[in-house]
Amino acid sequence: MKITAIETLRTEEFANVLWVRVHTDAGPVGLGETFYGAASVEAHLHDTLAMRLLGRNPLQIEALHKEMTNLPMAQASTGAESRAASAVDIALWDIFGKVCGQPVHQMLGGLCRDRQRIYNTCAGYRYVRSHNIKPVSTWNLGEAAGPYEDLDGFMNRADAVAESLLEQGITAMKIWPFDPPAIENQGLFITPEQMRKACEPFEKIRKAVGDRIEIMVEMHSLWNLPTAIKIARVLEQYEPSWYEDPIRMNSPQALAEFARSTKVSVTASETLGSRFPYKDMLDRDAMHVVMADLCWTGGLTEGRKIAAMAETYHRPFAPHDCIGPIGFVAAIHASFSQPNTLIQESVRAFYTGWYKELVTEMPRIEGGYVYPLEAPGLGVELLPAVFERPDLTVRRTSL
Repeated sequence: MKITAIETLRTEEFANVLWVRVHTDAGPVGLGETFYGAASVEAHLHDTLAMRLLGRNPLQIEALHKEMTNLPMAQASTGAESRAASAVDIALWDIFGKVCGQPVHQMLGGLCRDRQRIYNTCAGYRYVRSHNIKPVSTWNLGEAAGPYEDLDGFMNRADAVAESLLEQGITAMKIWPFDPPAIENQGLFITPEQMRKACEPFEKIRKAVGDRIEIMVEMHSLWNLPTAIKIARVLEQYEPSWYEDPIRMNSPQALAEFARSTKVSVTASETLGSRFPYKDMLDRDAMHVVMADLCWTGGLTEGRKIAAMAETYHRPFAPHDCIGPIGFVAAIHASFSQPNTLIQESVRAFYTGWYKELVTEMPRIEGGYVYPLEAPGLGVELLPAVFERPDLTVRRTSL
């Protein structure tokens, strides 16, 4: 069995999503995905990786992963090179499952549970659909496209969003009301008025639903250390479940200092590339919940190693999802196959919205849980309509 072609697809509307299709001489075609800088990733795939992949056996996943990530610029990063390798790796696992007639979670070791708890990241329908991803300015507030415009919701009526989630059985939500002052003040300080304003969603949630819903705090690496510590201490009264990326994820020592300053768990995150920076953070007791995005940090091959390493430190695993539909499905397969998965990120504005414009299937989500896909491979394909889009760019490198 040989890889005969590497094909990439991207659209103008979903400008940051790149799909990769790995073709084989035996028939199965693997589907992978990555997110952000799609044109740059596309160039690396065709100009650098294709020559290393064409003619190789797609079932030699570990060897091909090493081939793609052993390049000097692809080691321990989430740059275009790592994102390209991630997309190919996901596609190879899709092929593996299709060849064996089994879902990817079975190929990774089988189900560790029959259903997986989810939380809702409170994004809106047009969140991350802009060409350039920049906090606040690309939130697309006021452009409601359906009932789950949760970003505008948590900023202005967090109590109603929490009640709506609980009605669906979803008992955890992630919000980021501190982003506006971070952008305004370049992350250097926060005024008392800004602090009070950013705390309003937490006040509303706790007043409306008490402790029936967990609140995760996303800080998007926007703050310096002293201000992040100040915010964390103020928020402790609302008993959040975790603080995610309070500072830039490039200093284990600084993150460890933050972790020591608060009784709330620290989550770090999709911005770390490969298992090696995760180990640096874990060795410093800097993180309590290990998050990884399989489309950035090396695909399923690296993701399961990150999860396994987290378990050796008695830390839970929580796969990231705020990107495209294939990444979401791949993360769910990983969640089910790892014994230490705490919870799976999801965005109801995405999986009930634009994801369905692009792919054939979404996992069943019901009562606050996601259920496994059982079709071979990832269990999902691009819709035929995607290949007919007028804004589609396709590039193919073949033997």
